[in-house]
Amino acid sequence: MKVELNCSAFAEAVSWAARIIPTKPAVPVLSGIKLEASQDSLHLSVFDYEKSARNEIAAQTEETGTVVVAGKLLESIAKLMPGETVTLTSSGSNLTVESGKSKFTLQLMPESEYPQLPEIPKEAGQVDADTFANAVSQVSVAAAKDETRPVLASVRMEFKKDEIILTSTDRYRLAQARFKWTPTDPDIDAMILISGSTLKDISRTFDIHQNISFGFDAEKPNLISFSNAGRISTVQIIEGEFPQVEKLLALKHPIEAVVERKTLIGALRRASIVADTGTQTAVWLTFSSDELSIVSGEAGDSQATEAIKADLDGDGIRIGFNPAFLLEGLNAINEPYLRFKVTDPTTLAQINGQQEADSDNSEDYAYIIVPVREM
Repeated sequence: MKVELNCSAFAEAVSWAARIIPTKPAVPVLSGIKLEASQDSLHLSVFDYEKSARNEIAAQTEETGTVVVAGKLLESIAKLMPGETVTLTSSGSNLTVESGKSKFTLQLMPESEYPQLPEIPKEAGQVDADTFANAVSQVSVAAAKDETRPVLASVRMEFKKDEIILTSTDRYRLAQARFKWTPTDPDIDAMILISGSTLKDISRTFDIHQNISFGFDAEKPNLISFSNAGRISTVQIIEGEFPQVEKLLALKHPIEAVVERKTLIGALRRASIVADTGTQTAVWLTFSSDELSIVSGEAGDSQATEAIKADLDGDGIRIGFNPAFLLEGLNAINEPYLRFKVTDPTTLAQINGQQEADSDNSEDYAYIIVPVREM
C-alpha cells in the first residue's frame, strides 16, 4: 500500500475512527485501525464487536492494499504531522508514515485476525443532523450513568411514521424529545434501545449542516447505523424491557407555574453552593401567586435563599428536588420560559419549555423528576 493524503483530513479521519477503540480490547487486534487503500481513497474502520466506525477520505493512490496498525498510536502521530501532506507506505511487516521531514515506522498488526465488520443495514430514513443531535443531548441527561444496568442506561428510540420519539429514564427522572423525520416507509413503526453514552458520543461527531441517515431492519432490528458526511457508525441494539413510562407523561397536574428559565437556573446554581453542606441534599421551591422562593441548606447551618418572579395557576406549594438533577433538566430545555406542572410535594413533577410567558408550553420536550421527600 502506498497513498498520499491531505494531512489535516487524515488526522481528522483517524481521530474520528479511533474514538471507539476500547481501552481494554477483547483481543489485541481490536486496538488497531484498519486502513484500506483503493484507487482514489483511503477507508478507515474500527470495530469492537458492539459498535463500528467507518470513514473515507480522498487519496492519491500509488499502490492499493490493506493494513491494520495500532489506532491510538496512529492518532497521536497524525495529529502532529508537520507537512501539508502525509504519505503511508506499507512494506513487509511495517507501515511508514511520512510528512515533511518527519518519519515514523509502525509495526503492522495481523490483518487476517481483524474481525469482519457488520453489514450496513438498509436505510430507514433521514433527519436534519442538528435536530437529532439536540434531541440526543436533551434526553441523555436522564439516562443512567451505570452501564451495568443497560436498559436504564439506554435511550429508547421510537420510529412512528413521520415522528421519532427519544426517551430515557434512570427511575429518578425521565426525559422525552420528539421531532419529525423523513422515513422511507411512511407507515414505519419500530422501537430500538441504544446505549445513551454511545448515542451521545456519536451525535457529537455529526456535521450539523448535513442530514443523518438511519439504517435498521424495522421488523427485526438488531443493529442500527448512522450515516453522515461520509462517515458511518453502527451500534448493536440493547435487548431488554424498557420501563413503561407513558402513563407518567399523561398525568394531569392541578398546579402549574411559569418562570423565566435563565433567572431560575442562576438562582439554583447559587443555591446549590450550600446544598451539600446541610443535613439534606435538596433545594426547596415554594410557589406562591407571583413568586418562587428557593431555599437550600438548613437554618443554623450554611443556607441560601432567593426569590424570583413566577406566575402561578393553582394552590401554592412547597416541593424539593435534587439540585443537580433539576439543573440538568432545565439546561436541556431550549425555550426562554419554563412551565412547572406539579400535583403535591411527593408526586412526580413535569417541566416543559415555552417561548413566551403567556404562551402554551412546547410538546417537543418534557422532563419529569421525582421530588425529594421532606425528612
